[in-house]
Parts: sequence; structure tokens; C-alpha cells
Amino acid sequence: MGSEGPPAVTIHLTGFKKFHGVSDNPTETIVSNLKEYTKKKGLAKGLTLGSCTVLETAGQGALPALYQTLQSALSGKESESSSSGKIVWVHFGVNSGASRFAIEQQAVNEATFRCPDEMGWKPQKVPIIPADGGITRVRKTSLPVEEITKALSKKGYDVMTSDDAGRFVCNYVYYHSLHFAEQNGTKSLFVHVPLFLTIDEETQMQFAACLLEVLASSC
Repeated sequence: MGSEGPPAVTIHLTGFKKFHGVSDNPTETIVSNLKEYTKKKGLAKGLTLGSCTVLETAGQGALPALYQTLQSALSGKESESSSSGKIVWVHFGVNSGASRFAIEQQAVNEATFRCPDEMGWKPQKVPIIPADGGITRVRKTSLPVEEITKALSKKGYDVMTSDDAGRFVCNYVYYHSLHFAEQNGTKSLFVHVPLFLTIDEETQMQFAACLLEVLASSC
């Protein structure tokens, strides 16, 4: 590489729409507005913000949209001359009881929904990907979660690492994404954010933009 500088990194985002108990999901706002936000602020050289998709807060019912989104990033990569660049998926989800940001290290192959998702599905102790093993199977991100958390903390954000993404839709999407990443040579990360009542919108937008920069330097 030498004088060519850092390798190109494209980061794709997903967030979620409203769901039971959360009528205003901050991740919908973050993912919908981050492209415009980063245009004003600028991004590091070699970093591209790719697709920004808001998913239904649903498990099985949202899979077609999720996989279409995951696959389209690969299709885009194949059609570009810079196909040597890296692809990272960042999935944002809200934890309405949280007071800080959480970088999720892993997902578990278990769907046990505390309430029905937005399409009425409420699985209990069901393997997310049955062919992948039982409900105790864990998949971990290949990204350096501790380093990412430390870098964000140094920037002044109240952020922690977490090894429990729950057993609801967030964990469901993360598990599928980690499985897809392993199969396709991409990387995946899930980040839980609090409500805007707890950490205001501007701070969360700043955090999300900062996360992109940290991820680009971590790849």
C-alpha cells in the first residue's frame, strides 16, 4: 500500500422503525439523517457512508428486506473498481432503559421475544438460524470492540462494551448479519443507543459520525 493511504472502507447502516413501547425510535432518525449530517461535517479520506436503511422492528418478517440490503452492498462492491475496499455493517438499535451507548460484541442464536414484534411474531427459545446449531450458539464480531469503545470514550462519549444484545429483534438482526459477514468477508457491528430523552439528538448524531471515523481506522 505504501503511499496510497488507508484502505477504502464503506460503512452501511441500518436502524429500526417504531415498536411496542417506543413510538419514536432514535435509530430511525440517526440512520435517515446521518448522510446529510456527515456531508456538512465531512468524512475521513477513504471512508464512504453507503446505504442507510430503516428496517421494520420485526424478526422473520423483516428478513427479506435485511438480506436484500446486505446483498446489495456486495453487488455494489463487485461493480466498483475499488473492490479491494472493506465493507462494514453497523446496525443501530435502541435500548429504552439505557443511559449510555453500548457496543455489542456478540449475538446469540436465540429468539425469545418479550413482546410480539411489529408483524405479530413472538418466538420463545427458537434458534435464529436452525442450521447454525442450538440456542446457545454465539457469534462474535471480528471488529476490535474494546479498542472502538476506548476510542469513543476518549472523544468524551459515555459508552461501554456489552456481551448481551438481548433476545429480541436487535439480537435477531445482529446474528443474521454476523452469519452473513462470515460467509461474505465483510464485518458487522451492533450499537445500542438510548432514547433522545436520555441523550439528546445532536449528541447522538455526533456519536454516530464519530463511530464511522473510529471504525474506518479500526479496519
